[in-house]
Amino acid sequence: MLFCELRQMEVVNVCNGCRLGYVCDFELDCNCGRILAIIVPAPSRFFGLVKGEADIIIPWEKICKIGKDVILVELHANYFRKV
Repeated sequence: MLFCELRQMEVVNVCNGCRLGYVCDFELDCNCGRILAIIVPAPSRFFGLVKGEADIIIPWEKICKIGKDVILVELHANYFRKV
């Protein structure tokens, strides 16, 4: 799968059904070439004119399933690692 294909996929939290957004970037381990996390941008405010608080970093271990058009993740309410 290519990066451009992953960027077209919506990320959905299976714990509450919340749509988190679309993948915008990756966190990589350059030594072994592994993807450590996917990054989803924070929701925009004021009709998309002002960027949200912080991007959401989702560790690779929290990804449940990568489907044809959606990525399912398991993030509980107390877990949100932001950058």
